[in-house]
Amino acid sequence: MKKYYILDTNVLLHDPNAIKHFGDNEIIIPMVVIEELDNFKTSSDERGKNARLIARELDALRKKGKLGKGVKLDNGGVLKVEFPKENKLPSQISFDKADNEILNVAYCYFREQENKTAKKPVIIVSKDTNLRIKAEAIGVEAQDYNADKIKYDELYLGSQEIEVPANKIDEFYAKKELALKGTYYPNEFLILKSDDGSKKSAVGRVTLDGKFLKPLSNQEPVAWGIKPLNKEQRFAMELLLDDRIDLVTLVGSAGTGKTLITLATGLKRTFDDENYRRLLVCRPIVPVGRDLGFLPGTMEEKLDAWMGAIYDNLSFLAGKKNPEEGEEEVRYLTSSGKLEIASVSHIRGRTLPKQYMIVDDAQNLTPHEIKTILSRAGEGTKVVVTGDPYQIDTPYLDTESNGLTYLVERFKGQKNYGHITFTKTERSTLADLAGKLL
Repeated sequence: MKKYYILDTNVLLHDPNAIKHFGDNEIIIPMVVIEELDNFKTSSDERGKNARLIARELDALRKKGKLGKGVKLDNGGVLKVEFPKENKLPSQISFDKADNEILNVAYCYFREQENKTAKKPVIIVSKDTNLRIKAEAIGVEAQDYNADKIKYDELYLGSQEIEVPANKIDEFYAKKELALKGTYYPNEFLILKSDDGSKKSAVGRVTLDGKFLKPLSNQEPVAWGIKPLNKEQRFAMELLLDDRIDLVTLVGSAGTGKTLITLATGLKRTFDDENYRRLLVCRPIVPVGRDLGFLPGTMEEKLDAWMGAIYDNLSFLAGKKNPEEGEEEVRYLTSSGKLEIASVSHIRGRTLPKQYMIVDDAQNLTPHEIKTILSRAGEGTKVVVTGDPYQIDTPYLDTESNGLTYLVERFKGQKNYGHITFTKTERSTLADLAGKLL
């Protein structure tokens, strides 16, 4: 049965291609949504860009017919811009809010269907939890926008433990290779455990064809004095130091070492090994708690307030490499031109060849923003994307709809991609307890 989908503004700002994802149903965009998009169109951030994309898309559809009467879409659906309707909401609901005007449009369509024999379902699609609650309260079905949702509980981990006969582990050590049965992803790490109860074990990395397991490098990786403290960090450093891997994603809670080992390997490959022209570190500018407002100074001085975590790690690494001249080393790194620290919003439109690019706190990016960032990578560039999906500070994103989770799900199985999920906190005992108990 065909349905009416009434879209909220935040859906279009989240995904400018949203109107293409509702099949052959009828999409209703209330006029107040157009007005809200108009307020965002001059913004220089991602929402402003998306608002302008939507406006151009709607303008192109306008040439095919009257938006007020409905225009046929390529997928068989119909898009209609709905003018304000007479308020039919319960008197307790104020009509002077944009959300309630959207709610009223949906409610009017819902009431119109009551008297029809073949009723078409009316559904509000919004990323605003409160609007969905109000819709359900008056009897109108409401849904989150699910086109880019990923089941986080089923997210690819990048490593797994499997039981095998003890002789298979002996064979793996002897031949430096083991044929695999079953489905495994390229660059996935396997921990082999003996099924006879003995303590025999081995670790390896799946080959690009997914058919064999190969041992890890014989020498434990070290970068700027940093050695892996657990198996997950070891797996991650294998990927980070392998130039055949163009994209690495690291997911884990606070204190698991994601940013530290990524910076350490980036410094090694850029400054010591000179395999890359520049180390580029970028983060989204998203405040935690109340924003401090505008900050004075140059762009670099403004960024200092947001990039404290990066500078903390750089200072730690510089002290590891040269305890006597740690602070001087940091000043050298930042003034050399080979290390650039920037916000995500400042890299759009750039082409970045032969660079080691780190995108930190990527859980605060939308799938569309992640796509924009990765499309900046030029020839010979390696991109490392890190974050914790449980520490999201961006409105309307969650563990299943953020750009980091989306990226892991979409890229798994690619031969130039590797991923590791961190589970053990190494920052301190206190940090570990805070993550578990709070």
